[in-house]
Amino acid sequence: MNFTDAEQLASQLDASDTLASLRGQFDIPDGIVYFDGNSLGPLTYRSREVLTRTIEFEWRERLIRSWNEDWLAMPARIGNALAPIIGASPNTVTVCDNTSINVHKALMSAVALRPDRTEIVIDINNFPTDIYIAQSVADQNNLTLIAVPADRIIESISERTAVVTATHVDYRSAQLLDAEGITLAAHSHGALVVWDLAHTAGAVPFDVTALDVDFAVGCGYKYLNGGPGAPAFIYVAPRLLDTASQPLQGWWGHEFPFEFETSFRPAVGIDRYLTGTANVLSMKSLEAALEIFSGVSMVELRAKSQSLTTFFIDLFDAFLAEKGFSLGTPRDPESRGSHVALGFAGGKALVETMAEQGVIADFRPPDLMRFGCAPLYNSHMDIVHLVKMLAAR
Repeated sequence: MNFTDAEQLASQLDASDTLASLRGQFDIPDGIVYFDGNSLGPLTYRSREVLTRTIEFEWRERLIRSWNEDWLAMPARIGNALAPIIGASPNTVTVCDNTSINVHKALMSAVALRPDRTEIVIDINNFPTDIYIAQSVADQNNLTLIAVPADRIIESISERTAVVTATHVDYRSAQLLDAEGITLAAHSHGALVVWDLAHTAGAVPFDVTALDVDFAVGCGYKYLNGGPGAPAFIYVAPRLLDTASQPLQGWWGHEFPFEFETSFRPAVGIDRYLTGTANVLSMKSLEAALEIFSGVSMVELRAKSQSLTTFFIDLFDAFLAEKGFSLGTPRDPESRGSHVALGFAGGKALVETMAEQGVIADFRPPDLMRFGCAPLYNSHMDIVHLVKMLAAR
């Protein structure tokens, strides 16, 4: 294969792409090819429109009246908009806080539901915040944190395990973990499970209902495109909502917050997982960005994601494998998420140089370059442009 062949194939693939028109809903600057949606999704035109209205009308004109007119209902409303993306039923997802805080809430809830257990099992290659939070939960509850590689999670679960937690898509390699197997193994030992869907939601199908997941969390600013610092989400299985409690008992999680009682009564259902006042502007941006998902299915998004990453790996084999790059992502499309990781000794400097030339990706130490292939706006021709730049380094 040469680059002329690659461009012809990319043109054919892009011509048959049923999602190609969605790219026009994103305000990606001219001259920029963006491969970092796995860290921060780009701005949608709809988010800008909604934020402008929120500032100019809801805040400037309606002032505090907007709380009762719209803002108080945001966490539940946006949670219900997000729920289908992760296979959740209505009123089981709320949008609030950030991923770290929601991991803490979910783990503390799970531990409280298994008071006689003594261990938490976690993927040792999890994103660091998950490990830090899990260790803090273990310390606060006098538990032992069992940190093992993903392929040893199932064998590490026992009758001592209170909760198992892992990230569905590995943030470095894009390796998909065995969500079904791990969840079944946890439940077979009476343990609960908390899944982190930070690199899953919006790019990889996940069905919390079919998998019988207990808790799930994730962020709103990667493939959901909610904007920098967009609020995170938390899911709690319906069978747990009446009995589960969470440790951060703020006024928004009270059954009647505006009665200003001096003792805490948890709200009914998923609202009990709220804590403090919602960040209105971030909430509004996320809600606007989620609108694009109402017109597409996760099956379509997954098919395009796999097409993009497969095409990238094919071009890696043809143009990069013998130029000092190594593939850090599974070749099996069913075993990877929506980014491709390449190892390269000068990766950090190369990513910085590429950004100066209009191709934006990211880097994770010690030598891993990550390229997010977002099905809503990336194209196969983007991949050709990227590989040409890498090959010419």
